[in-house]
Amino acid sequence: MMARIGRIVLRVFLGILIALIAFLIIFDQMVQFRMDDKELLDWFHAQKITPQISYFTAEGRKVRYIQVGDKPDATILFIHGAPSSLSYWKSYLADSLLRSRATLFAADRPGYGYSGLADPMPDIAAQAHVLSLIIDSLHKAHRPIILVGVSYGGPIACRLAMDYPDMIDGLVLMAPPLGPGREKIFWFTYPVENPLIHWVVPRMLQTANAEKIHHKDELTRMLPLWGKIHVPVIYLQGDQDELVDTSNASFAREHLTNVPSLEIQMIPGRGHLIAFAEKDRIEKAILEMLDKTEARRAAGAN
Repeated sequence: MMARIGRIVLRVFLGILIALIAFLIIFDQMVQFRMDDKELLDWFHAQKITPQISYFTAEGRKVRYIQVGDKPDATILFIHGAPSSLSYWKSYLADSLLRSRATLFAADRPGYGYSGLADPMPDIAAQAHVLSLIIDSLHKAHRPIILVGVSYGGPIACRLAMDYPDMIDGLVLMAPPLGPGREKIFWFTYPVENPLIHWVVPRMLQTANAEKIHHKDELTRMLPLWGKIHVPVIYLQGDQDELVDTSNASFAREHLTNVPSLEIQMIPGRGHLIAFAEKDRIEKAILEMLDKTEARRAAGAN
């Protein structure tokens, strides 16, 4: 009798375990926020656009990026936040006005999309180096080069301008956490790193959590470098941002002291997710930055 009960309990336990594992696998697939190559191509083809999807190896991993158009006049590289992937930018990459002015690029940052999902690279300088390899072959012919960074992508854009000043002509930053400690840390951020919990967390969120834990230290390392940015900057943020403290705008004013121009736009009533809620405003800022940088290059400014 006891042996029979034991077998029943074991079967119930195994059934629950199998169901839990199946749920975690399905949940992981649902929250990857990424599109594979075929899905991306199908989406763009439906817009009558033919993009180029490419891969290269950097820092020991394969990195994916997408190019839309091939205009020599200017380049825009979009840098996503956390968690996300290059597909976050697809409506911008398909925008006819932006495509009429520049060649458009976006990449899966290391640890996201198809650039080593769940293999995080919390070192911001290393991420900037990876993205610099996309820009490197373009920086002489496809100028000006504008970086558009949202949320966590903002500090990476800034680090690119610090470390590779000869490549970058302008920055458009959306809700960027620039100052150490000036972003929200969730109660679960540190417990998630416990091995007993970590394995059940979707892979994309594992990367985001690793970046979150190291972000303050990474931004602290950048503190002596802000004076190295010498390009125009447009900063946009919702004045009701619930994730990135609005004091980051003051940080930008205090530390971007060597830029030729700094325009800060605080958007009334908006929270953190302004990239699509304010797409027209963002597009206008990008076009304004293109005008500024083209004028500076025509005038021979560095």
